[in-house]
Amino acid sequence: MSTAENTPAPTLSDWVAGARTRTLPAAVVPVAVGAGVAAGLGESFGDGVVWWRVVAALVVSLLLQIGVNYANDYSDGVRGTDDVRVGPMRLVATGTASPSAVKKAALLSFGLAAVAGLALAIATSWWLVLVGVAAILAAWGYTGGPKPYGYLGLGEVFVFVFFGLVATAGTTYVAIEEVPWVTWPASTGVGLIACALLVVNNLRDIPTDTDAGKRTLAVRLGDQRTRWFYVLLIALTFACVAVSAVDRPWALLGLLGIPASIGPVKQVLGGATGPQLIRVLGGTGRTQLVFGLTFAFGLALG
Repeated sequence: MSTAENTPAPTLSDWVAGARTRTLPAAVVPVAVGAGVAAGLGESFGDGVVWWRVVAALVVSLLLQIGVNYANDYSDGVRGTDDVRVGPMRLVATGTASPSAVKKAALLSFGLAAVAGLALAIATSWWLVLVGVAAILAAWGYTGGPKPYGYLGLGEVFVFVFFGLVATAGTTYVAIEEVPWVTWPASTGVGLIACALLVVNNLRDIPTDTDAGKRTLAVRLGDQRTRWFYVLLIALTFACVAVSAVDRPWALLGLLGIPASIGPVKQVLGGATGPQLIRVLGGTGRTQLVFGLTFAFGLALG
């Protein structure tokens, strides 16, 4: 691993690769679903929804996701966790960018997210500032700081809470300034499938994380139980669609994501490892996107 500060300047494509764009559905889906809940509450489609706030919520979510990715790149890189890696390229571990440059990119992303979040707080409620601060601190603390909780097997908790419950319910709130009950099963489903994305990522990294002393939930559960945990998360995601349909029957459109999930589930249960799990990660991301967009549309229809 190279940590020299005289590392050649990374290119734009390097920064895009470091942002890990394949993970961005995790930021788009909660906002889409939260907006769907809001749009379906009015007598006509989108009645009463303040759409610029939805756009601002999407900006916050995307910047937080990118910030998390850069922060993980920096923290894992300086710790040496990514020295031997099967997954996507990391900027610090490969010497493509200096640690300080990647750290600045993470802080810039969080800072811009804070600006967009502050605009939403001014327009709605100041308690959103506290939520935003908590989200940024949690994002940095995932792999950063003296005791990163991602190394303790708590990464899924962060993803479920902030890229599930908070991002989805928060979008609904800023859009219509209320949170109907259907938001909670909907946001639970969003959080569960976001966790599935993290679980398959950590399943792939069990060997290297074990060697590096990174005790993710996958490391703690072991290979076989992690595979079944992944399947459980996928199944519960679609169960949340059924619960949401009690209030919004068209929410069942979210079940159209099931066909997209079959391939990744089969590969995980079939024992896919290493580079094969990179394809599973992509398939899970596609499942998340299909589920999220169809679910959001169904919720909006009512």
